[in-house]
Amino acid sequence: QVQLVESGGGLVQPGGSLRLSCAASGNIFSISTMEWYRQAPGMQRELVCTTATSIYSTNCADSVKGRFTISRDNAKKTVYLQLNSLKPEDTAVYYCHTIARTYGSSWSHYWGQGTQVTVSS
Repeated sequence: QVQLVESGGGLVQPGGSLRLSCAASGNIFSISTMEWYRQAPGMQRELVCTTATSIYSTNCADSVKGRFTISRDNAKKTVYLQLNSLKPEDTAVYYCHTIARTYGSSWSHYWGQGTQVTVSS
């Protein structure tokens, strides 16, 4: 099994910044995609940013491009999301998602428990 533990959420004023972290642990053989999703109240979960195995391969939704940056540390099995110039509409629960293999198993999807980001004055 793979466990994903997120941290870094909180309450921030509009225009502020936060940095989310998601650390993977468990009997991990390999990790492929690492991503951040978010879900606002009454809305569907949406993909925010994604990064493939190569640390140079990243992509973010148009709504956050230029404000959010995804990065990963493969040695630490950790993915980060830097949130800058935050807006009230960024308020949501942010979830970490990965596709990974444990020893003796095939590729599977794993989700973190979510961390709340609230942007409000």
